Amino acid sequence: MWNWLRQIKDSITQKTTGLMRMQFWREAVEGIYGDNPPHQPVATELWKAVKRHNLTKMWFMKIIDEREKNLDDRAYRNIQELETYAENTQSALLYLTLETLGVRDIHADHAASHIGKAQGIVTCLRATPYHCTRRKVFLPMDICMLHGVSQEDFIRGKQEKNVRDVIYDIASQAHIHLEHARSFSKKVPVKAYPAFFCTVALDDYLYNLRKVDFNIFHPSLQKKSTLLPLYLYIRSWKKTY
Repeated sequence: MWNWLRQIKDSITQKTTGLMRMQFWREAVEGIYGDNPPHQPVATELWKAVKRHNLTKMWFMKIIDEREKNLDDRAYRNIQELETYAENTQSALLYLTLETLGVRDIHADHAASHIGKAQGIVTCLRATPYHCTRRKVFLPMDICMLHGVSQEDFIRGKQEKNVRDVIYDIASQAHIHLEHARSFSKKVPVKAYPAFFCTVALDDYLYNLRKVDFNIFHPSLQKKSTLLPLYLYIRSWKKTY
């Protein structure tokens, strides 16, 4: 379901089509929780997961509602708006993952909230070069205005210091969220850690971004990291996130 919702925005040319697909999933979730799932493979498996793990309906609805609002195709007005989007999508997915692992713990939820926000911010950064090729920029407008950077500067692929300063500020916010999430690590049940191993990829991207002095268009940032599986194994072995 997550992948279906994630791909809707990029696969449509009219907002009405996206709204119809979102409505399908909204009705599908209602049917799943009414023990009457639609005859659709993903919905059927989701129904089984809901029954098996007693997953919370609210998180699914938050994801759908936020994805629907995001169909407007406009830049985030400020970093808080981006964080709200991330909380209602990425964090909500982590809450569901925790429930799947049998973890219902307030400290794990706090960590998931911050990790989800960091993931949302990093995803926005990583997608920027791709979006710019389609003449779209979704980076928070307040930070762009603070450094005197226009959307056209990003679309043209400029790499001046003020452009890199925008990326630095946004990336720093993601780093802060990761640090906050780790401040709960001693209180978070070890059983919850597998849900948080996505931090491996987030750390790797932020580290590589720092290496290229926050040049979001540097070719190295578009390459897959062959060492990610090793980093994931080490993080798992150390029982940290």
